Amino acid sequence: MAAALKRAYLAVYNRAVFFGWAQVLYHALTTLLQTGHQDVYAAVERPLQLAQTAAVLEILHGLVGLVRSPVSATLPQIGSRLFVTWGILWSFPETRTHMLVSSLVISWSVTEIIRYSFFGTKELLGSAPSWLLWLRYSSFLIMYPTGISSELGLIYIALQYIKASGKYSLRLPNTWNYSFDYFYASIMVLLIYVPAYFHRIN
Repeated sequence: MAAALKRAYLAVYNRAVFFGWAQVLYHALTTLLQTGHQDVYAAVERPLQLAQTAAVLEILHGLVGLVRSPVSATLPQIGSRLFVTWGILWSFPETRTHMLVSSLVISWSVTEIIRYSFFGTKELLGSAPSWLLWLRYSSFLIMYPTGISSELGLIYIALQYIKASGKYSLRLPNTWNYSFDYFYASIMVLLIYVPAYFHRIN
């Protein structure tokens, strides 16, 4: 019974997030074709935030043993995407009309549509067709570089706005006697991307 409930839950989860990313891709492509890249973020903002934030559950899935994926591998990828989704695009509107948003959203959504289709089908039927297996492990050769390049580019573009606004930074003196600079933290994130990228492709 426990195994059946686990499979049912994961099948529903994967299917729900699949439809979320399908909605993101549909709105991104139609907006890109109809009005241009500058309007893509506005068209996908809410479904993008919901679909990407739902991935937090995958960390919990790993922690409680619902899936075999190690949290050490899942956490950095999800964390970096959440940083771009909320810490860059949502926090700094100046970045939203850049053309890199389009490549980011398309790369993310294509990757996740394939991934959630694959896992959802496996949970529902016990296996996935060979063509879906091929897409799962081949498409990332294109989508991962374009996605991560877009992430890096948007963080870099946002640095000037982060520095000028001072947003999320904590200056001394203060009650906690602690300082934090979001600008330098974002630079650290950029530096961490490089070894993380080569670790993922090896």
